[in-house]
Amino acid sequence: MHIDSQSLWIAAGLVGQALFGARFLVQWLYSEARGKSVIPGAFWYLSVAGGTIILSYAIHRREPVFIIGETVTLLVFLRNLHMLRTRQARH
Repeated sequence: MHIDSQSLWIAAGLVGQALFGARFLVQWLYSEARGKSVIPGAFWYLSVAGGTIILSYAIHRREPVFIIGETVTLLVFLRNLHMLRTRQARH
């Protein structure tokens, strides 16, 4: 069985979207368990993982609008992870 590179890129894009979507499920379950809206660290890790894969896919497809959008949101996700780690290091 031969799998071409196009199929691999589509699979990578789908994995990125799945990781990105999973973060909302994680946030919802985490919040339900605490009885209030909370964003856990896993939300940001899934955001970065999914965003990085989606950005890679966008670069491969050479879609500038998609590349710019993913780059900006990825910077926000990384900043939130940095703030989370800084806060945890202080406590």
